[in-house]
Amino acid sequence: MGTTGFFADKPTIAGGRVFLRSFRAGDIDAMGVILADPEVLILTGSVHTTAEAHGRTAVLDSATRRWYETRAEQPDRLDLAIIDQASSTCVGEVVLNELNPDNDSCSFRILIGPTGRDRGLGTEATRLITQHAFQTTTLHRIELEVFAFNPRAQHVYERSGFTFEGKRRDAHKFDGDYIDALTMSILRSENHADTPD
Repeated sequence: MGTTGFFADKPTIAGGRVFLRSFRAGDIDAMGVILADPEVLILTGSVHTTAEAHGRTAVLDSATRRWYETRAEQPDRLDLAIIDQASSTCVGEVVLNELNPDNDSCSFRILIGPTGRDRGLGTEATRLITQHAFQTTTLHRIELEVFAFNPRAQHVYERSGFTFEGKRRDAHKFDGDYIDALTMSILRSENHADTPD
């Protein structure tokens, strides 16, 4: 299977606490607040100082809004909103990108805004999208990178079946300190749909 159509299907994936779906207008509005959250900005490496992380507008600029509006048109990546079933609101996003069909691999990333944290939603969303990918594509490997100053995310990934592989030393500078970037991956043979929370 070439890159054309690899992720052409944009599913709605239901779990117990969240469901994942293509972005709708209200979801995109919610992403403005999420992307302005200082913790999101710091932990994703989007800023290099604490000061930079504060005071961002919660209103998306036209280019970012257009980015989210066009995600469903991209056959070589899968970008889905994370919807909290309890509130029916978007609390973040999950993404499979950097597809390498020759190696049956891709990258994964997730971000969760303040209203979705510390409730197991990220763990469930991570499991749902990796299970979907292994069940509906020829993917063999999904990899991610997480900064060493984000142990909560590392724990989510470990609980979701990802294995630590190594680190890029001093890969990110924040508030004058150098932070390691950790590489983790999950293989098709390690994906277990029935892993308990």
